[in-house]
Amino acid sequence: MPRRRRERREPTHDWQEIQQQTLWPEQEWYEKLRPMLLFGQTAASRAKETGTSERTLHYKADQFEQEGMVSLFPNERTSTAVSPGRNLPEDLRQLIVDLHAEHPGFTPHEIATICFLRFERRPSDHTVKRVIVSGPKSTVTRRRYPPYAQIADPYQRRRAIVDLHAEGWSNTAISAYLQTPRHRVYEVLKRWALFGHKGLEDIPQWHARKAGTREIDEVGKLVQDSPELGAYRVRAALEQIGIHLSQATCGRLLALNRKLYGIEKKPPPAPRPKLEMPFKARFRQEIWSVDVRYIEEHNLGFPEPIYLISVLENYSRALLASKISRTQNQWDYLEVLFAALSTWGAPSAIVSDGGGIFYCNQAMDVYASLSIRKERIEPRQAWQNLIEAHFNIARRMADARFARARSWEEILAVHQRFVHDYNVQRHWAHESREDGCHSPAEVLGGQTGTMYPPSVLDRILFATRYTRHLDRNGYLRFQNWKLYGERGLAKAPVTVWIYEGSLKVEHQAVTLAQYSVGLQDDRKHVQKVSNPRLVETPFRSPQLALFDLGPDEWLLYWRAPDYAPARRKRRVEGLVQPLLFDFPREEKAVGANKIGPASSPRSYLHVIPSPSDDN
Repeated sequence: MPRRRRERREPTHDWQEIQQQTLWPEQEWYEKLRPMLLFGQTAASRAKETGTSERTLHYKADQFEQEGMVSLFPNERTSTAVSPGRNLPEDLRQLIVDLHAEHPGFTPHEIATICFLRFERRPSDHTVKRVIVSGPKSTVTRRRYPPYAQIADPYQRRRAIVDLHAEGWSNTAISAYLQTPRHRVYEVLKRWALFGHKGLEDIPQWHARKAGTREIDEVGKLVQDSPELGAYRVRAALEQIGIHLSQATCGRLLALNRKLYGIEKKPPPAPRPKLEMPFKARFRQEIWSVDVRYIEEHNLGFPEPIYLISVLENYSRALLASKISRTQNQWDYLEVLFAALSTWGAPSAIVSDGGGIFYCNQAMDVYASLSIRKERIEPRQAWQNLIEAHFNIARRMADARFARARSWEEILAVHQRFVHDYNVQRHWAHESREDGCHSPAEVLGGQTGTMYPPSVLDRILFATRYTRHLDRNGYLRFQNWKLYGERGLAKAPVTVWIYEGSLKVEHQAVTLAQYSVGLQDDRKHVQKVSNPRLVETPFRSPQLALFDLGPDEWLLYWRAPDYAPARRKRRVEGLVQPLLFDFPREEKAVGANKIGPASSPRSYLHVIPSPSDDN
């Protein structure tokens, strides 16, 4: 009998005996895993029996289930395992190859980023390299976008940068692919983020250019007109008439003209530490600033100063209402305040110093009625009121013109021009804005506060402000009086103010005439009018008068006849309208035509008899 090749042994589950009989490491690992894979033994109990790490058993069992017997042979597994790149979806592998073919300058990390944005899966850099070497054939045959300079349409070439950025291309890759500087890529993306599609269009650029004869001449006119203007204000004034120069060029031309006309430049003030503004507005129509400025240099023939009363909107620095006046009482301030309230609505707060006209009873009642918070700057801290900086601009722009004015009409014209120029010229506070709005009017943009109807404003002012219309001769009727306003404003609306024995007629915050009045005992109706005073205004009629009469040679006011009482129609009891035709009684009864054929012809007028008639 031939000898057995292998010694026969009894089957056992004892690991110590099984381990002694194994010949190869792979066989030993198989025996460790067999109870777990065939009979479902836990890795924890098998680890106690074999003395192997529980975690290692879990890992080996998972590999055996995925790869089979190959997982027990490390060398064979390394040679026959599937490449990680082949586990990627076919679309993802094709994208990697196409990206590398379209732009060979891509780094593996940049390609992985684009893949993540497209498929929400980021392959490793090593996987990207292997796919590029052993991946499918590229489908890219030509460039999607020509170089930046070869795209004729400005919008389309900027749109190409935005499209590539949206796909995940880095700024460096976009710059190299489109052959354009990297700073241009940053600029286009910034414009896209701020303005969207509008930012991809061409924006007209006003580049500084060389100054010619016209520019030098215009700067010379500005120097003679307002010698205290600086380079920035000269630049703003030139832009208003269509001349665009840099601030440095304006400064050089300004120095040239000052030297030519012998005007000395004032030394700049000493630098001061910048402090935090306590009344800085966060949005439009939140805070207003009010104050009065004295204009002492004028040629009106009296030594007293004239006064500039203004209301400034803190956010946009726009001048909402302003008035040049010979007095500075509370009624002058209320006129300017109500002009701003009626046009721009009510703000949240008003800032001023401790002047009495800003805290009079009438003004405080207005603040309370319109829910306006009244703020006051600290004593001797004028910088906390933004209108003080505005007054400094007014000094540079208008003081020289005020000093040259010879009449009140010229003063009003200078003031009106200053208000317009200030609001439409660029302002230093808005230089850093990125929306293209650099002037107070552009920043304000017509935004209003809380609007109130004129009837509410009149009631708040205790019925001392009225609105009337001038007739064709320039007169208005107020109660039972005819008062002259201005013939050049025929049919125009005017405002009538009554306070402290005075009656003032105004149009657009410009005084037309003043009268002294006496009121009746009810303090509402005018009893007498006297002392008329007309004011020179820019609203004078261009039609010359046939006779040049002085103010004492023609009637400026007179008492008009009382209004005729309204007639009321009286009702007369028992009045009966007689009939147009007199019919026989039988024809008046309803249904009388049914008596018979011998009756009278039928009538289409059927009248119901009154109760007093016999039936």
